Amino acid sequence: QVQLVDTGGGLVQAGGSLRLSCAASGRTRSSYAVGWFRQAPGKEREFVAAINWSGGSTLYADSVKGRFTISRDNTKNTVYLQMNILKPEDTAVYYCAARYGSTGVPVRYGYDYWGQGTQVTVSS
Repeated sequence: QVQLVDTGGGLVQAGGSLRLSCAASGRTRSSYAVGWFRQAPGKEREFVAAINWSGGSTLYADSVKGRFTISRDNTKNTVYLQMNILKPEDTAVYYCAARYGSTGVPVRYGYDYWGQGTQVTVSS
């Protein structure tokens, strides 16, 4: 199995940027796709972005398209989420998740392994 540690959250003003990282360890030689999800207080955990094993295919929620970019560096077993033009409604705990196989999917139940979450707070 794979273990995930997500970092990089913090407090930022609206319009600012943050980069989240998701570091994987364990069985990382097998192909795995990674997704980012977020959960705001009182809301369901929702899909943000996903990337396939090679990095050549990405998916985004409509709410973050054009502002967020997901990427990965398999030599470092790390996936990144670059978040630009942040808005107060982006405030949430962000989680990375992994699934074995090459393709990322935009649903929670598609992932077997989860990071512990990192808090992102965007002030207005």
